[in-house]
Amino acid sequence: MFGAKLGHVLEMVACAEGIGVPRSSGMFGHALHAVSCFSEEKITAKVDYLKKTFRWSDAEVGIAVSKGPFMLARSKDMLKRRSDFLISEVGLEPAYIAHRPAMLTYSLEGRLRPRYYVVKFLKENGLLEHGRSYYTTLVETEKVFMKKFICPHKEAAPHLAEDYVAACKGEVPARFRFT
Repeated sequence: MFGAKLGHVLEMVACAEGIGVPRSSGMFGHALHAVSCFSEEKITAKVDYLKKTFRWSDAEVGIAVSKGPFMLARSKDMLKRRSDFLISEVGLEPAYIAHRPAMLTYSLEGRLRPRYYVVKFLKENGLLEHGRSYYTTLVETEKVFMKKFICPHKEAAPHLAEDYVAACKGEVPARFRFT
């Protein structure tokens, strides 16, 4: 950015602000980096794609992008697969995702899906209260997740740890198949 012409830098600043990231935001630098890689047309197309894929309003796209400008650099396929999973399978509301765009950074196969299966299994078997937020399970480190969601249920669900490991490898253990 230091080598860029002043006019181009001003365009990047305007673009970052135009997608909803204020200059005062801690994410402004990330937004500048994200918009510097793409033309204005590509950014507009990506914003439109986010609206369509996640069923977001203009305001929700603004919220999501201001909290996670990295989304502009993600592939359409990656975004689509996460949208399909989070909205259709997990049942999250689009606004919920817009306010927590960090969940889009996690691996679908290595984190989002396996942790969802564990939480769903625990809830369906009466081992976890139903009000727990899915997002809180995602942001936990692996060690903390194991401590909070796997280890306390060793007796009631002795195969949970191995099923979770299998799910992290892309398998869907029989106990994680829900009707």
